[in-house]
Amino acid sequence: MKKRKVLVVEDDKGIRRGIVDALGFQGYDTFEADNGHDGLNKAIKVGCDLILLDLVLPGRDGLDILREVRTARPRMPVIILTARGAESDRIEGLRLGADDYVVKPFSVDELLARVEAVLRRSPERPSDVSEVRIPCGVADFGRCEILYDDGERAKLSEREMELLRYLACSPGRVISREEILSRVWRVDPKRIETRTIDMHIARLREKLRDDSDSPVVIRTVRGKGYVFEASEGPG
Repeated sequence: MKKRKVLVVEDDKGIRRGIVDALGFQGYDTFEADNGHDGLNKAIKVGCDLILLDLVLPGRDGLDILREVRTARPRMPVIILTARGAESDRIEGLRLGADDYVVKPFSVDELLARVEAVLRRSPERPSDVSEVRIPCGVADFGRCEILYDDGERAKLSEREMELLRYLACSPGRVISREEILSRVWRVDPKRIETRTIDMHIARLREKLRDDSDSPVVIRTVRGKGYVFEASEGPG
């Protein structure tokens, strides 16, 4: 069985060594970085399966690295390591696309459990759909944009693209907000308001030219969630 590779970006030598040793004991291959510049370079270039990312780093901070990773490697699982009390940083990390977070000080068992959980669900994010036809044009996931039939274009954010891709992979099926948070945001639905989904759906409808009062692409099913109902499925 192929070993999973984990990049540990942590400037505290003792914590980093403890994490690396624990991961190695569980059969993971590890890479290390003790500063933001080296961490970002390895996050972009090293072929790892998951990143454990401290938020407070010399050189470049963790949130800055997370932004860069989400642009260059949008489906890379990332767990942020954060100090107790830094709630605003945790929330910002989740908004930027972190898959989970662990608060210091943490136990080895908790960290390993979160690593295993994130790696288990990371393959569930749809990645094989290149485009989907919508009434007003085509959503091109490779280019992160919508090409309208009239020749105009609109850029999709990484989150909008992943949300549309996930819905489009299950046309006709009602998908709950909780499932979207779990599979697209990849966080525990109890940790973030489901209103976040509604706001992203509203912005996505604007770019899909989907009438919010009478949508035909992404329809709201009251009390249950959303369903993708474009005339043609994913390409």
